[in-house]
Amino acid sequence: MRFAVTKVCGGGAKARAGMLQIAGSNIETPALLLSTRKGLPAFVSRDLLASLPLPDSLLLHVCPTHFMEGPPSKTISNIGGLHHMLGLPDHILIAAAGDSIESLPTSEASNKFGASFETPAGRRLVKPSDYMELISCMKPNLWASLADEVPAWVTEKRNKVSVERTLRWLDACIALDEDSGANTLGVVVGGSSIELRKLCATEVSKRNVSGFCIGGLGFGDSPEERCSILDAAVGCLPPEKPRVVSRLGLPEEVLEGVAAGIDLFDSTYIYQLTMGGFALIFPIDMVGEKMQNGSLNSSDGDFTKINLRATTYRKDTSRIVDSCSCFTCQNHTRAYLNHLLNVHEMLAQILLEIHNTHHYLCFFRLIRDTIKTGQFDRFRQQFVQDRRAYLAAAVI
Repeated sequence: MRFAVTKVCGGGAKARAGMLQIAGSNIETPALLLSTRKGLPAFVSRDLLASLPLPDSLLLHVCPTHFMEGPPSKTISNIGGLHHMLGLPDHILIAAAGDSIESLPTSEASNKFGASFETPAGRRLVKPSDYMELISCMKPNLWASLADEVPAWVTEKRNKVSVERTLRWLDACIALDEDSGANTLGVVVGGSSIELRKLCATEVSKRNVSGFCIGGLGFGDSPEERCSILDAAVGCLPPEKPRVVSRLGLPEEVLEGVAAGIDLFDSTYIYQLTMGGFALIFPIDMVGEKMQNGSLNSSDGDFTKINLRATTYRKDTSRIVDSCSCFTCQNHTRAYLNHLLNVHEMLAQILLEIHNTHHYLCFFRLIRDTIKTGQFDRFRQQFVQDRRAYLAAAVI
């Protein structure tokens, strides 16, 4: 795995574009890791993955704890690893112990032996040795070390324990790894404590890791705290290695993360939108013709999504987004999606996830373009400003 920063925003900004060379593919960053359930997106099958934008859709986030209930890890290993079991030899699998759907970290049940997770099969304690056995059998391209993630409201003492455990488990995982940490992402924790975040980031950067994962966000922290946490952690990490963050999914949160210098985003935002019957519709062709005089021409609105369950779309024969080239928009209407959702047909989620994934991958492509052209800061400010203005108008 190789990573190189290709462009950094001027004026002291931290937003950057990069190139991740891994498994024979060249992936431009910032980029999105598609969330999966047992290796595949919840409603997009292996054959439909090919319809999504390439190479952006090659990045998949997998959760080893999803496979604790299923085929034995040795069976996965005998098949040749997760790539061969899923039939995705060209995709890039990045593993992390927890997610926001089926494997939620539970800090109150974690102890010195391992991290605890709430799973569909109940609460599970995962030891470093158990975790590394899963990693060894699954053979992901990159994997985040086991970490003790805690919510923002825990005490300073508990935060210190979290950092100590995470560093100890990182050392244990590297010692058990066949490649001695060559494909490891060291996790940075510390709750809402800025000093502990800096300490953990500094210590993790001393280890033999390929990159970094900033964990513990999205557990009760405010937007202001999150911004300070990201700035503190990123400021202590070496610039030549990629940085991953979990649970930043909203467009505004992604822009905040990019502004802090994050390269890869692990998010369940698309899944949550799809399950709620929402479709993304915000403009994604803002660069060039729409970036006029340093501001965005947002005459076509800036709301981010629509609820296709609503009766207002029952007779709407337009596409979800007229300019979208995804399979769903090219072949189906809002009225059809409304019908499928209201009769509880699973095809609704399949078509919605295709569109939402395609749309969000294009959003990340837009972010990369604005960084390359030096317009990211203005784009971010205008996007957030227009979004807030729309929300304020909607309330009135």
